[in-house]
Amino acid sequence: MTMAAEDQAAVPRVVSILSALLARVAERNDVVAAVERRIRDVEEQQQEEEDQGEDGKETTTTAKKKKAVSAFQGLTKPAISVGGYLERIFRFAGCSPSCYVVAYIYLDRFLRRRPALAVDSFNVHRLLITSVLTAVKFVDDICYNNAYFARVGGISLMEMNYLEVDFLFGIAFDLNVTPAVFASYCAVLQTEMACLEHPPPSIDAVSPTSLLQHCLPDQEVDTAAAATKSGCHRHQQQLTV
Repeated sequence: MTMAAEDQAAVPRVVSILSALLARVAERNDVVAAVERRIRDVEEQQQEEEDQGEDGKETTTTAKKKKAVSAFQGLTKPAISVGGYLERIFRFAGCSPSCYVVAYIYLDRFLRRRPALAVDSFNVHRLLITSVLTAVKFVDDICYNNAYFARVGGISLMEMNYLEVDFLFGIAFDLNVTPAVFASYCAVLQTEMACLEHPPPSIDAVSPTSLLQHCLPDQEVDTAAAATKSGCHRHQQQLTV
């Protein structure tokens, strides 16, 4: 076995499943955002044409509203893939495998309280590094500090600190995870593994209006049963872009 194969085999399955899940959701939300952006641009152009005065000046009714931007939203898509990024975190952060399940739970709680935020290619990396940082501090007895995590995540220490605080307030400091909740999310990830082995139709085969915003369970404790009945996690929580 080559060194690369050994390294690949050393990566816990939960890391691969979680990265594949979030990568697929981010890709789908990118498609939804692009479609909605094109529709919005056409509507704004039509509105501007209607609001043109006889002298060709635009009236004040067409002033564009600025959309609130999350601290997690980047200006460009990172060059590293979601899978590569999460593997990098695993390689250098030394987190226990359970941390990634807890990070997934925290990410769910955060997004439930931020319904206007959808996981996409511009924010998924920052959400990952912050949720893992929060989880490792709560789960593991020994962990690296924020400066180290900032270097692993490719961001500044100031940004890492700010994202951590924003994330903690975003989940209302709800850090406790009961065994039942932990088990239910493990069941979701196991079901997601089955989806990877039998992937759903490609993005092109799905209507943009049917693409949901992220892949998190509707009920923390009842997720395992629901996922088992559906045969594949269907991402039934509705979010906006």
